[in-house]
Amino acid sequence: MPETTANFVAPDFLALTIGIVVFFVGVLITQRVSFLRTYNIPEPVTGGFVAALAFWAVYEVFGLQIGFELTTRDRLLVIFFATVGVNARVADLVAGGRVLAMLCLITVVFVFLQDGVGTIGAVAFGLPPSAGVVIGSVSLIGGHGTVVAWGPTIAADHGFPAALSMGITVATLGLIIASLLGGPIAKFLIERNSLAPLVEDSPPRDLPPEADAVPIDKMGIMRAMLVVNVAVILGYLVHSWITSLGSIKLPLFVPCLIMGIVLSNTVPILLPRLNWPAHTASLELISSYALSIFLAMSLMSMQLWTLAGVAGPLLVIVAVQTVVAAAYIALVVFPTLGRDYQAAVLSGGFTGLSLGSTPTAIASMSAITRQYGPAPNAFIILPLVSAFFVDLVNMAAITLFLRL
Repeated sequence: MPETTANFVAPDFLALTIGIVVFFVGVLITQRVSFLRTYNIPEPVTGGFVAALAFWAVYEVFGLQIGFELTTRDRLLVIFFATVGVNARVADLVAGGRVLAMLCLITVVFVFLQDGVGTIGAVAFGLPPSAGVVIGSVSLIGGHGTVVAWGPTIAADHGFPAALSMGITVATLGLIIASLLGGPIAKFLIERNSLAPLVEDSPPRDLPPEADAVPIDKMGIMRAMLVVNVAVILGYLVHSWITSLGSIKLPLFVPCLIMGIVLSNTVPILLPRLNWPAHTASLELISSYALSIFLAMSLMSMQLWTLAGVAGPLLVIVAVQTVVAAAYIALVVFPTLGRDYQAAVLSGGFTGLSLGSTPTAIASMSAITRQYGPAPNAFIILPLVSAFFVDLVNMAAITLFLRL
């Protein structure tokens, strides 16, 4: 590691451009490596991880620490979830109500299980008991945002000064693992149980390979962009109102998702002659672009050199957490959700939810449905659980374990 480190932070537009290049790197690699295609590793994950390795090499050789402004990346996430909402049908959500309830229930159990495993591991390796939640739900099911929120408090009030740095390290490891594990888990469940999507389901939410040849006219793109922008604006307004209440913390993408659902299930009824863009190639193009570049930018911005000095005990505990998550998905999540095709897709997504992030889960599910067929409700159910539900349960679990 260099003794002195120079810093370079790529401005937002340059970061976006690099993200697009990174996506194409992932596409080229995936086209040439059959393993990545077979196990549904998303192209932006491949490109992003390769870019992160390259930036690590630059750091080691030249002592240059590269960072990125990520404002556009965060906007792309909001745009993506607005497109998911525009594609949603209330009738499908009502039909999937049982699955949504069951996923909430098994998520509660898993959050406490994850903190239990983390606490046992921390005590076994002589770490403070408060380190258990840091190597548990704070970093894994919570992700980097929860680490930043809880790390200083745990460091100051619970006798674990390294809470923030360790939490960021564990969250980064979890993101990498989730990106690589979701596709293989879903593939195993689908092929072992000979599962297939329902015939009446809508087209997949990611573009099929032949979509590059599908004609998409200018009016279709502009119409879809307008609807998505309106959903995002309404989502911003709702988010501002909720934030002003002070009692509820909600990610911005959630009200944008909901506003997309509201628009798509009211406007076409009120204005039946309007050419609504739901389930069109134009909307799918916008959705695919937003998710792919978001994920590429997220993975390429990982500072892998921060993992170079990870201690053996931490790696062991994270490895155990990974095994526990995979076993829980196979033995609890998949059977509880119905053992059908949608359950398998949600199981792949649950890998991202439990170890990485919601966008990672969505990317894995997109790669899965592109190969095996659509599961439209999965793209609504999982984000609702991860946004509305997980943070509340996680906060209760963290508080309880810290008190104990």
